[in-house]
This record gives sequence, structure tokens and C-alpha cells, in this order.
Amino acid sequence: MILHVGPLAENPLDAAAQFHAEVLPRARAVLAEHKNLLLVFAPAGHDHRAWRLAAVQGLARSHAPLRVNALAAASDDAIDAASRWLTESESITGQYLPLDGNAAGRVLYRQQ
Repeated sequence: MILHVGPLAENPLDAAAQFHAEVLPRARAVLAEHKNLLLVFAPAGHDHRAWRLAAVQGLARSHAPLRVNALAAASDDAIDAASRWLTESESITGQYLPLDGNAAGRVLYRQQ
């Protein structure tokens, strides 16, 4: 299940607080009904990485063996390719993957 996050505050501390207040309850509700969750964040500066990773890892640990991962991307193609890859990679959980949208799908999957 994909859950798009945001928009969130620009300041990392405010964004983390907003995530925990507004998004975390929705994420937990999704995990109560689905076996995996992919959070999709909008791209943000490097100063957002730590809180995003901690949130994803915490969710993954607390809901194991369910799978929780996150992406930061603006490109629908990048989100689709990464989502497909994560779906097929059943042992990956607790990861935060910032994507640049430079056509990784063509590297991961042969174009037909």
C-alpha cells in the first residue's frame, strides 16, 4: 500500500512533529489492514533524512514481520519503478530511499 506524505513543514523539526501527529496514525491504520506500506515523501534537504529514516525504521520494527519502506521522489516514474522493485524484494524493510528520478527503472527492468 502506498501512502503519500505531505506536504510537510519546511523546517525538519516541524516536519517531524507534523509527521508524527498527522501521518503516523494513518500509517498505523494502513498496517492494521495491509501487509506492507510504502511511504512517499516529497524531496527535501539532507537535514530531513535522519527523522524520516528513524520514523520508517521504527514503524518497521514495531510492525514486523510486515514491511515498511519509504521513498523521497517527485517523479511518478521513479516512484513506480522503486515500488515495483521493493514489492519484488520481499526481505527489504525499514529503508528510506531518496530517488533522483533519472530513469532507474530502465536499469532495473528491461524495456519491452
